[in-house]
Amino acid sequence: MKSTKTWILLADGNRARIVEFDGPANGLREDAGLQFAQVPMKAGEMQTDRPGRSFASAGYGRAAMAPHTDPVEKREADFTANLAATLDEKLRQNAFDRLIIAAAPKALGNLRKALSARVNEVVYAEIAKDLLNVPSDKLATHFEDVLAV
Repeated sequence: MKSTKTWILLADGNRARIVEFDGPANGLREDAGLQFAQVPMKAGEMQTDRPGRSFASAGYGRAAMAPHTDPVEKREADFTANLAATLDEKLRQNAFDRLIIAAAPKALGNLRKALSARVNEVVYAEIAKDLLNVPSDKLATHFEDVLAV
C-alpha cells in the first residue's frame, strides 16, 4: 500500500515553503527545492508618481485621488495566486496526496480564493498562523492535532 504524502505549506504574503510529511516514522522533512519569496515592499516604493488630482464636487478645491486598490495587498494577492498555480501543477504531477496550509490570516484568505477546485479537494487542514520563522525541528509541535508526528 502506497503511503500518503502530505505537504505542509507555510506561507505569508511574501514568502512560502513546503515541508513534507511521509508518516510518523519519517517525521517532517524540508523540501529545499520548494521555497518561494518576493521582496516585501511598501506602497511608496511601488508608486513613483504622486496621485492624480481632481476638482471637488462642490466648490473650487482640488483633492488627491486615492488608488482603487492597495498596491501592497495586490502584490501579495498576486504572489499567492502564483503559489496556488504552482500547487495545482505539482498536484497534477502527483507530487503530493494531501495538503495542510499554515499561513498568516490574510495570506490564508488570499490562498482560499486562488486555489483551484482540484487542490481544494486535497486540503486536509488549515491553520491561520504564520509559522515561517519556526525552526524545522520545532514545527512538529504545531501539527500534533492534525498529524501523528
